[in-house]
Amino acid sequence: MNLRFMTKKIKGLSVAFFAILGMVQAQETDQAMRMDSTSNTKKVKLDGIAAVVGDYVILESDIDKTLIDLQNQGASTEDVTRCNLLGKLMEDRLYAHQAVQDSLLVSDDMVNAQSDRQIQQLTQQIGSVEKMLSYYKKPDMESFREELFEINKLRMLSEKMQGKIVEEIQVTPEEVRQFFYKIPEEERPVFGAELEIAQIVKQPEAPEEEKQKVINQLKEIRQDVLENDASFNVKAILYSQDPGSKSKGGFYSMTKETPFVKEFKDVAFSLREGEISQPFETSFGYHIIYIEKVRGQELDLRHILMIPEIPQSAIDKATQELDTIRQQILDGKYTFAEAALNFSDEKETKFDGGLLRNPVNFDSRFELTKMDPTLYNQVRNLKDGEISRPIREDDQRGGPPKFKIMKISNRYDEHEADFAKDYMKIQELALREKQFKAIKEWMDEHIEDTYIHVDTESRVCDFANNWVKE
Repeated sequence: MNLRFMTKKIKGLSVAFFAILGMVQAQETDQAMRMDSTSNTKKVKLDGIAAVVGDYVILESDIDKTLIDLQNQGASTEDVTRCNLLGKLMEDRLYAHQAVQDSLLVSDDMVNAQSDRQIQQLTQQIGSVEKMLSYYKKPDMESFREELFEINKLRMLSEKMQGKIVEEIQVTPEEVRQFFYKIPEEERPVFGAELEIAQIVKQPEAPEEEKQKVINQLKEIRQDVLENDASFNVKAILYSQDPGSKSKGGFYSMTKETPFVKEFKDVAFSLREGEISQPFETSFGYHIIYIEKVRGQELDLRHILMIPEIPQSAIDKATQELDTIRQQILDGKYTFAEAALNFSDEKETKFDGGLLRNPVNFDSRFELTKMDPTLYNQVRNLKDGEISRPIREDDQRGGPPKFKIMKISNRYDEHEADFAKDYMKIQELALREKQFKAIKEWMDEHIEDTYIHVDTESRVCDFANNWVKE
């Protein structure tokens, strides 16, 4: 697969939860298509089977829904055909079918937990449960949950299978070199303008008396639940400061791979079903955890997060320290990197001169057109070498705020790929190509071994895969 093909490859068409966002549900019994048998005996096709892949059936309406979803998301559908969409839907179902065959199972509890989060999100966006059901043309919550469950189950199985196919694929430096120099010079990728950004962070701390106050509150809640049979669920709704779980009674479903901080996972997996932890600290604040259910390596839990109050005096102290550090750098007493090492409270960056790492590939460069909007707004007006005034950054996940000064360390203009300067990005492209080849080989093999039927009208499609077996 060359780079031109990679850039044209249709992405994001998997049948996921967002495949119902903005989607107008096809009416199963459309009034306009009903015909009075006493006056007209003409038969009207309401729906049809477009394809079957293993145990999964793809209806014509599934293709319609996917197309409508793309349009509602603002994606260009000018070059997207029904054949493209059908091919992608068949891929998703082949992944899901084989995941079941290989016992890569997804528990119903995990799917339901995901559905609960999505229903909560939709309810907040639309305004109420009634409005949400009306918007998606569902008569009741049960039918909406059933459809959402099937969509999520398919998506999670598909993702699990794709992850297994590519999980052990790596590229060597020699493979990266060969990949790059096989690309004709006139076809080599052009990378957009990029920045390297460094920062020095001060994290204001709550005084010990505030920390102890929160610990005592959590102990009282724990005692009330254990001794007086109070509801942990209700306590979480009333007192938790975690915006991601407060309205759900502190509920999370997690495994050891779930991206929670280490301290949280260590405590969660040390508890037995029905146990409530003692208060413990993470970077977000103080927690207690109640284990609701254990299923092997998967937990259903509820937790309460409480954040000690940070007084204005601590905030003022943090900004004053940053102002002093900034002036010392400007006066030449320290370089920015030296000041980061000596004074920054952020362990992830202080030992690297304060240099931020791109979370996508851990490179030090951020492409302007792909930067996180919050980060972009913090640095967009900075000139090269200029150091910002102290900036407050609130933690969207519920943790305490932090303050920082920032600097653009390097700026790279738009340029054609250079093997030495852009090695990390070229390595990523080489890895993608190798993964694509592995998936293609997997597809070819499992299409041969799986029952597949394509409707007569769709057999004329020029599919990327050999769905129409000869």
